Amino acid sequence: MSEFAIQVKHLDKMYKLYNKPSDRLRETLGFKVPVREHYALRDVNFQVERGETVGIIGTNGSGKSTILKIITGVLNPTAGEVKVDGRISALLELGAGFNMEYTGIENVYLNGTMMGFSKEEVDARLQDILDFADIGDFVYQPVKSYSSGMFVRLAFAVAINIDPEILIVDEALSVGDVFFQAKCYRKFEEFKKMGKTILFVSHDLSSISRYCDRVILLNKGVKLEEGSPKQMVDMYKQLLVGQDPAKAEEKKEEQKESWSQQFQVNPNMLEYGTKLAEIVDFAVLDDKDRCTNTIEKGSSFRIRMKVVFHQDIQEPIMAYTFKDIKGTEITGTNTLFEKKSVEHSQAGDSCTVTFEQEMFLQGGEYLLSFGCTGYKDGEFTVFHRLYDACNITVVSNKNTVGFYDMNSKVEIRYGEKA
Repeated sequence: MSEFAIQVKHLDKMYKLYNKPSDRLRETLGFKVPVREHYALRDVNFQVERGETVGIIGTNGSGKSTILKIITGVLNPTAGEVKVDGRISALLELGAGFNMEYTGIENVYLNGTMMGFSKEEVDARLQDILDFADIGDFVYQPVKSYSSGMFVRLAFAVAINIDPEILIVDEALSVGDVFFQAKCYRKFEEFKKMGKTILFVSHDLSSISRYCDRVILLNKGVKLEEGSPKQMVDMYKQLLVGQDPAKAEEKKEEQKESWSQQFQVNPNMLEYGTKLAEIVDFAVLDDKDRCTNTIEKGSSFRIRMKVVFHQDIQEPIMAYTFKDIKGTEITGTNTLFEKKSVEHSQAGDSCTVTFEQEMFLQGGEYLLSFGCTGYKDGEFTVFHRLYDACNITVVSNKNTVGFYDMNSKVEIRYGEKA
């Protein structure tokens, strides 16, 4: 038995792009037609050791799902070689092999047969599958009558309970409600403890950081690098803001564009106010002084905003607020709370305010808003507010209860008398 569960060597996947659908037919009939070649993967090489958990990350269109489909035999490569040593269970397009006219039970046996199990082997696993899916008597109804949630629960339960040697996962760990998601993650951790080989693709950088021993970074069909989760997430964050990781330091020296052009900004942000003072730029910077939408939990980071005063302003107040994606305000502060006053606020002046802190929000997605308020002629006035200006992804390998981690220190002692 090889020490490697998966070996990928010089893998290419090329698609032909035609100007119109009929050109594909004409080519099969021997006619010469204009065609463009698009490489979804180009000379990709990597190996996954037995018992290792490896993540694949990259921007949209980088070839992540294509690799998984080739490894599982859903797609054929254009060139190169893939060797798999062990029985695979794949969580790609959940329920892709289901017959909509069959009942849930019938689909369990159908999928088990497709995976190479005998009826007796599926019988032995049936109760575990039904308990995991937890959809009650609906398993005796045709799956075409299922809600989308019930459908993916059953599909996930079938794929996860067949005792594979290699588990392949493509963005499939967050199906169903929060309780089912927790069950899925517990199963995933159980697989790791059992020494199973796991290869998975995810945009959830917290899961990548938490579970992976090693991470492979793809970009536009090419493997850029592989290494520790932290190293690869750092490089991925640079890709997200259009930076070439190999030239990041060089670009940092040359960078003259505004801060907000260096990371993802909400094109539909809501702004309002008199604009007697105006927020002209803003940024979020990580602990390496890079503009980014992704902050690692427990790390230091900075929020920065630049304001220009178009008229004389009394006691301007600069603020920021974090909200969750449902719109609930989670935390925030301003220069008044922090007892920092802005002295130079006459017409034509500008100031840059930087809030420096540590990130202890739980891993997840948040929205960041900015504000500039103050007094004009003795009246409190909103000069400029930018609501939901950008999203912030908090990457975490340890979450606690609620929105905020109290950063507890735990001490356990054994053998002491009461």
